[in-house]
Amino acid sequence: MCAKTTMEEFEALLNESLEMDTPDEGSVVVGKVIAIEAGQAIIDVGYKMEGRVDLKEFANPGEAPQGAVGDEVEVYLERVENSRGEAVVSREKARREAAWDRLEKAYADEARVDGAIFGRVKGGFTVDLGGAVAFLPGSQVDVRPVRDAGPLMGLKQPFQILKMDRRRGNIVVSRRAILEESRAEQRAEVIGKLAEGQIADGVVKNITEYGAFVDLGGVDGLLHVTDMAWRRVNHPSEVVTIGETIKVQVIKINKETHRISLGIKQLQADPWDSVEVQYALGTVHKGRVTNITDYGAFVELEAGVEGLVHVSEMSWTKKNVHPGKIVSTSQEVDVMVLEIDGAKRRVSLGLKQTQRNPWEVFAESHPVGSQIEGEIKNITEFGLFVGLEGDIDGMVHLSDISWDQRGEEAIQDFRKGDMVNAVVSEVDVERERISLSIKALENDNFSDAVEGVKRGAIVTCEVTAIEEGGIEVEYNGMKSFIRRSDLARDRADQRPERFQVGDKVDARVTSVDSKTRRLGLSIKAREIAEEKEAVEQYGSSDAGASLGDILGAALKDRN
Repeated sequence: MCAKTTMEEFEALLNESLEMDTPDEGSVVVGKVIAIEAGQAIIDVGYKMEGRVDLKEFANPGEAPQGAVGDEVEVYLERVENSRGEAVVSREKARREAAWDRLEKAYADEARVDGAIFGRVKGGFTVDLGGAVAFLPGSQVDVRPVRDAGPLMGLKQPFQILKMDRRRGNIVVSRRAILEESRAEQRAEVIGKLAEGQIADGVVKNITEYGAFVDLGGVDGLLHVTDMAWRRVNHPSEVVTIGETIKVQVIKINKETHRISLGIKQLQADPWDSVEVQYALGTVHKGRVTNITDYGAFVELEAGVEGLVHVSEMSWTKKNVHPGKIVSTSQEVDVMVLEIDGAKRRVSLGLKQTQRNPWEVFAESHPVGSQIEGEIKNITEFGLFVGLEGDIDGMVHLSDISWDQRGEEAIQDFRKGDMVNAVVSEVDVERERISLSIKALENDNFSDAVEGVKRGAIVTCEVTAIEEGGIEVEYNGMKSFIRRSDLARDRADQRPERFQVGDKVDARVTSVDSKTRRLGLSIKAREIAEEKEAVEQYGSSDAGASLGDILGAALKDRN
């Protein structure tokens, strides 16, 4: 009874011991290296279980294996027993499981992790994080593109975990985030020592189209092209070169973005301080054309002082011409100061003002009434344009072409390129207009013929033609036409055929029209006027006399 009880108790205790102490498959256990043979380490994991692990699993990537008899190591128990009666264990999987636990905690705490780059793959590199392999994208290696990653291989350094998925076994890390953080700390420290207005030495690190980046000892500042010199700078390379040490002034510091604006010109005297004194209004100075636009040309008076010659101030005569056809870049020109705006740092210049106004010159040399000769430059519906001295034009209006022809008819006799003579009739310097007259070269026959003749006057004419509608007459060499209705007071006498060519007739002047160059005549008006005069003269003394008697008396006195 006693022996049986002892055996049962021993068996129960043995089973209980095996159930309690035998590790589960898939767990990490601690074992001891008891031997090294054939490139493998034999590890005793306890409970009379031994397993084999390749020595290469004892090495970190890129390093020699580290393992010796007696070392205690953690291994991953895959199976308690295989076909050879040995435990299947893995040193690498044990390290990976431990690493994942550690990395998940670091990822949750946003803490840095140490690792070493040991391989290159498509799009980046592989990193050993002490048992777990992570992917390092090429864009996350450094703050700037890395041409040669050789010096970084195998070097233990900190990384930031960007993303991880234990189920898929994916980890993405960044070295750039660590560098940017360190750089930000360094920038903050350097910026904290800088102040706006401070003068510092820096090294030009990079040049762009809009400026240069200057290293101030751990932090970069931007030297914008507009702050390099008071003069116009077309490209930053005109002023600085990469690697050059220069003295700059801190213009502005943005504490939030850590951006620093620098300047060189601020260390030099501002030429605008003396502009109004040195360049008085109306004075003429020599300058150099620096830039040409559609609206004018910029002229440098001195380094840092530029003025604009507006297109309207470039030439007296070339009104609708691009500035580039009048001046060229780098050309030296004389300009006049027209206006200065110190607040806006603007100078308005004039190019044409350095030359005499050609209309003034023409007015002095060709007073009204003088004759000119010129080429017809253009013919329009309202007159002729004639080229004159000083590259200006004068206009002959339609009404100033001929005394005897209508303007529309007279202009048909002229062609572009013809040389013509004309008389200066008006010069308007302010409006830049010159009026010419071709007809003024000849006497005005009409004016000569009607000189002293006024409306109501009685003139004697000679009949030159008989027509159905009236008669043509001539007075002082000028022809006029008396209509049928104006041939007599009495309707029965309004017959053109009662006149003969060569007859002398008296007619009353009804109009003198210089524009149409016509003299209005009427026999009827003369007879009515004479009748009225006779009545006024004889009617009161010869009361009761007939109208015929009165007219007879009047005619008798007249004869």
